[in-house]
Amino acid sequence: MNTEPRKKILIAGSPNVGKSVIFNDLTGSYATVSNYPGTSVEVSRGKSMIGNEEYDVADTPGMYSLMPITEEERVSQKIIFSEKADVLLHVVDAKNLERMLPFTFQLLEAGLPVILVLNMMDEADKLGIKIDVARLEAELKIPVVPTVSVTGKGMDMLRRAIQAYIIREPFFLQYDKVMEEKILSMEQLVKSEYNTSKRAVALLLLQKDEEILALAKEKEPEFESMLKLADEIAEDGRFSVNYILNMKRYQAATEIAEKVMSTVTAGKLGFAEKLSRLTMNPLTGIPILLLVLYFGFYKFIGGFGAGVLVDFLENTVFVVYVNPYVTRFVEGIIPWVSLQQLFVGEYGIITLGIRYAVAIILPIVGTFFVMFAVIEDCGYLPRLAMLIDRIFKKIGLSGRAVIPMVLGLGCKTMATMVTRTLPTNRERIMATLLLALAIPCAAQLGVILTLFKDNLFGFLIWAMIIAMIFLLVGYIGAKILPGEKPVFFMEVPPLRLPKLSNIIVKTYTRMTWYFLEVLPLFILASILIWIGQITGVFDLLVGLLVHPVRLLDLPDKTAVAFFFGFFRRDYGAAGLYELNTDGLLSGNQLLVASVVMTVFLPCIAQLIMNIKERGWRTGVGISVFVLFFSFATGLVLSGFLKITGIHL
Repeated sequence: MNTEPRKKILIAGSPNVGKSVIFNDLTGSYATVSNYPGTSVEVSRGKSMIGNEEYDVADTPGMYSLMPITEEERVSQKIIFSEKADVLLHVVDAKNLERMLPFTFQLLEAGLPVILVLNMMDEADKLGIKIDVARLEAELKIPVVPTVSVTGKGMDMLRRAIQAYIIREPFFLQYDKVMEEKILSMEQLVKSEYNTSKRAVALLLLQKDEEILALAKEKEPEFESMLKLADEIAEDGRFSVNYILNMKRYQAATEIAEKVMSTVTAGKLGFAEKLSRLTMNPLTGIPILLLVLYFGFYKFIGGFGAGVLVDFLENTVFVVYVNPYVTRFVEGIIPWVSLQQLFVGEYGIITLGIRYAVAIILPIVGTFFVMFAVIEDCGYLPRLAMLIDRIFKKIGLSGRAVIPMVLGLGCKTMATMVTRTLPTNRERIMATLLLALAIPCAAQLGVILTLFKDNLFGFLIWAMIIAMIFLLVGYIGAKILPGEKPVFFMEVPPLRLPKLSNIIVKTYTRMTWYFLEVLPLFILASILIWIGQITGVFDLLVGLLVHPVRLLDLPDKTAVAFFFGFFRRDYGAAGLYELNTDGLLSGNQLLVASVVMTVFLPCIAQLIMNIKERGWRTGVGISVFVLFFSFATGLVLSGFLKITGIHL
């Protein structure tokens, strides 16, 4: 019996260069392949049979450098330094080779067994870019494999390169004399093993990388001398380690690119490239965004999902068939009225909890996930990030924050978790606050779209108010919160037609995840409300909410919807839907209630995630601020509508 450990393949590279597709091809397993940066927050692992040998394969989160900035890069660095790879696949976008080679140099300086994978060769060909692969191999002294991972082209060649991999002559850049002296001094202090070369460790220590410093503190007997050397260099204003290293790497990348790359005369820009540029130009990108919002969100999610599908499931399936049948069945087998109310009645598990989850929330979330999968798979999201980066910088964020913000339109709990991909603590706090305050989740947004389906003007006013809150709170927060200003760098993938199979798989996976999460919570909420009714706690808490609700000139029953909103924001939005269906809300009341519900207290799941990601003080502080801010906003809006005499 063979007891030798399996060989290991690590896949590394910038976000959005096709790492996950290559991982899926090698392992034969499915991992979500998203056409925007930030997907691989978690590490994907699998096994691959290459020839007669089985390998462990790990797809690391996207990284631009061994010197980490984001949480993703920190995770990748830890994997590279802690897991000894037999082969490391550095996947790059072939058409951006020059920009990506500096990271290749770092991996080679680390003494890692690198195979350079030139992915997206089809996109390079379209732009007339030709790469001399043999010469690039000679320059870097490593195997170089051209691929088109989405079609599988070159993957057999990559498998053969992995199978035949042997360590070649080491490659590293030669820096200036002073820099080399500093590197040598630090190298001589490094005594422990790190799964990488001492030179790479020395370079990171000279740059005062936090992760390597922490590791060296545990392992190195001469750590204090290392720290002293790094401090001396950092204090010397004439000697910037980062600047010297990066300038040399980019200079070497340019020189190699000039030797191995050539551009043939390309024809006119294709339709996809023209459209890509239009989406990122503010003059044309904003109208395109408005069209996406109108047809994708207002018409498809609001009109079809929250209108047609909800109407059928709610008014036909549940009201006509399910609720009457279940009510008769429960009343027939359970003689106690109080116990009957647990399952049926105004707040019953089946007649309210399951009805809300299946008839109102599921079709809205489903249509949102279809729409999200389409814009994600075609590559529109990173273009949207480029478009709004300038605006986001005014509120302390970069265009990269568009990822958690758009994900928040699906589920804010999941989006809050994704904020860890933002590079600075300041951005993570700002994004968490804005997600809690002014980003409606898919189900909530869908219900609001339904409420305003016959009143586009009212919906536009609601949207304008929420946008103003988002920008105002973000702007003030950016002025108050200390920290570094955001920087932004993002790979923009090719704009292409979305694949139906990807859309189906992504939508199904997300809907399954969401439904398995939301249904138990809706059932739990119904049970808690039932217990609250029996004990009187429910009426007491709702009674407390009635007073601020009356100040907003809303009917008392709106307090119940807000109370539901704390259990699940979409639960509360569904409560507003019911009130409006019963004709209990005027046009003005509907606007005020919708605005307050949108910026209302985060639901329990999001509160827990806020605390987990940002800590108790920040997590609870955000909830307290949002609670008071929501009612204050509603009070101002209600008063404004009264004073101006506006009637919607």
